[in-house]
This record gives sequence, structure tokens and C-alpha cells, in this order.
Amino acid sequence: MPATKTTEPKRASKAKPAAKPLTVETVSRRPQQGRSKASLERMLGAARALMVERGSEDFTLLEVSKRGTVSIGSIYLRFESKDNLVRAVIAAAMDDLAASENAMIAGLERDCSSLAGFVPAFVKAYAGVLTENAALLRLAMMRAEHDPLVAEPGKRAAMRAVNMVTSALLHYGDEFGTKVPKVRETRANAAYYIIFATLARQLSLGSSRESVTDYDWEVLKTELGQMCLAYLTAP
Repeated sequence: MPATKTTEPKRASKAKPAAKPLTVETVSRRPQQGRSKASLERMLGAARALMVERGSEDFTLLEVSKRGTVSIGSIYLRFESKDNLVRAVIAAAMDDLAASENAMIAGLERDCSSLAGFVPAFVKAYAGVLTENAALLRLAMMRAEHDPLVAEPGKRAAMRAVNMVTSALLHYGDEFGTKVPKVRETRANAAYYIIFATLARQLSLGSSRESVTDYDWEVLKTELGQMCLAYLTAP
């Protein structure tokens, strides 16, 4: 009788744990006293101000201590490293950006009754939001190049913006130049990327960190809005 071949049951592959969201809480220690919330805000505010002023992470914890009127010891009680303090600043900045984007879209949807009104208004409003957050966005993109704790949440935040704006544009889908739902979605998605890429380049966002051009900012916003509207409504 031939020997029977035994097979070992396949081991179930371990699911890759989901990445933690990037928040102030995930990169800092829990406060020990009720008053430490105000101390944390001073730390974050001081570090953020130094990062924006210098356009880099080139600051010391001693400078944060002096500017934020917090002790070095309290900083180390909250953050195990300067890296985590920087990550916390970026996390707070990403929350601010998301809140601004939400408010922007809600206001535009309330005030714009047509695609012809929404697109140019969106370009100008989004340019304002990106300009306001450009300094921290630039630093977040630079850190994302080598820090997975920032890179993955950054990608999710970017996709959130894509989906939100695409959905807002599709709200006016009947005014698109095509009746095919898939083509409408493709055009709305592409329009967002065109708008973001153009504004981001002008604001020197991105890994290349190229200098802004001297093209008139107001003219750029107006023409970009009209161009994207023509694209969306083309047959």
C-alpha cells in the first residue's frame, strides 16, 4: 500500500495591522494634570511658529521652551522626541486643513446654484485655503518623503480631498457635457487634480520645492476656473 502524503494545513497569513491615525494624541503622552492641556497648546504653538518662520524643522526644544513658556521637562514628559513634537504639529495642521476644506465646500454648495458658479468660486476659495496652510503643508510633504508616520496619513488626507471635491462637482453632474456617469466621474476627478496641481506648483508645494513663477496669481485663478469649467461641460 503506497504511503499517503500528509499535508500540513496552511497557516492563515497575519493581517497587517492598520496604521494608527496621525493625531496629537498618538504621538504624545497622556497629560498628568488638568493644566497640561494649556501647556501642550503652548508647545505646539511655539513649535509651529518656529517651523513656519524658518521654513524647516531647524529649531531646538530649548527655543520651544522659551517661546512657549514651558519647561524642557514638561516637553519631554509630553513627547519622547523632537520628531514626535514635529509630527504633532503636522497632525494639528492637517486637522486645521480638513476643517477649512469642509467649511469651504459647505459654503460653496450653499451659495452656488450651478456648475458655472461653483467651479470658478471653488478655484479661488481653494487657492485661499492652500495659501493659508502652505507653510505647514510644504513641511509635511518634505517630512513625508522619509517618515511613514506622516506619509500614510498624508496620502489618506489627500484622497479625502479628492473624494470630497469630486463628489461636490458631481452634485452638478446634469450640467456636465456628457450623460455617462463614469465619464462624469473621470472628468470631475481630473478637474480636481488639474486645479490642485496648478495651485500647488504656484505655491511651491511638493517634493520638488520649485520656486513659484511670476505669473499673475489673480489671472491664474480666473483662467484656471474657466478652463476647468469648459472641460467639464464639453460634449
